[in-house]
Amino acid sequence: MKVKITIEEIRNYLDIENPEFPKYVAPLINLANRFAKGTVPKVVGQLSELIQEFEGKTLKEWEEWYLKKKPDAISDATEKILHKLKELKNAIDNIDRETVEKWVRDLVIVKTFIGLRFQEAILKKGAEIKQTNYRISEPEEESKGIDGYIGEIPISIKPDTYKSKPELPEHIGIKIIYYRKIDDGIEVDYGEIL
Repeated sequence: MKVKITIEEIRNYLDIENPEFPKYVAPLINLANRFAKGTVPKVVGQLSELIQEFEGKTLKEWEEWYLKKKPDAISDATEKILHKLKELKNAIDNIDRETVEKWVRDLVIVKTFIGLRFQEAILKKGAEIKQTNYRISEPEEESKGIDGYIGEIPISIKPDTYKSKPELPEHIGIKIIYYRKIDDGIEVDYGEIL
């Protein structure tokens, strides 16, 4: 049987006070920290290793031990995050209706279109690599699992997570190009066609 214990419950069990923050403050600090990298090991130490070195039992003992080991870490992390929060505040102050509308239009119109049409880009790039032509499949070819052709090679395009699903009954007797979404696009494995 699996049971979830929330951070709040853990705090309660260990009798550790939960800090109160005004609405949206904690998520904004968290976002600023992600950009600022204020709590990365370079700044605050490798905490998973430090906690293993620590031989005390209480929160107070941990705090004293940690601050002796890394006396500037809390201050350094705070400065990095505070600096990024000022940058974010400046950015927020410059957001107007036109900017938000442009962002929404890009998400709803452009990125949706790209998300639905990126298979063509995968085929086109593959054809470019192989120095040949490409084409998108016809509806009757799609029904056979063919997404397109690179030269004369029929291609199926699948997310890389497809590899870890051997339980799928579908058998595709053609070359497969796998892709993985990354922050600024997609990473494509053309291994089966090269």
